[in-house]
Amino acid sequence: MPPRGPRTRAELALSLGVLALGLAAAAVAFRLPEAAGYARVGPNFMPKVVAGGLVALGAWLLAELATGGWRSRVDDDPAQRGEHAFHRGAFLWVTAGLVAQMALIRHAGFVLAAGALFACVARGFGSARPARDAGLGLSLGLAVYLFFTKFLNVSLPAGWLAPLLGGAGL
Repeated sequence: MPPRGPRTRAELALSLGVLALGLAAAAVAFRLPEAAGYARVGPNFMPKVVAGGLVALGAWLLAELATGGWRSRVDDDPAQRGEHAFHRGAFLWVTAGLVAQMALIRHAGFVLAAGALFACVARGFGSARPARDAGLGLSLGLAVYLFFTKFLNVSLPAGWLAPLLGGAGL
């Protein structure tokens, strides 16, 4: 008989939660229209695959719980799991980069927003060379922008660089 305690109750709750999520996803996926194309794969195919995976995972977790509890439990101590301490500065830099990208992308354009995001994330990961990071971010942003607008024909906002980028983007 499996040991009783808070961990077993949590394992049961998570197992049932994953199974319930899978069943709910299956109920939604099987109500999607069957609009299959020439390949006979429609927009409801992947939701059915994901729902099936969740149901299978929930059943597997329940089976493990019924046969003695989850195997290979993770230690409760973060240091034993190899986790690093939370770095507030790194978190704030990455968050600032995401906020800057959201604020800049519409008016300043994709390239400048991507450059700001890259520079902030690089700083959050410990880089001490902001000029290099900004230049690299702008270069990568420009490469992605040109790939999407010229090769894939997807419109991205050019923003303030529109005179330099010509007809690419919006």
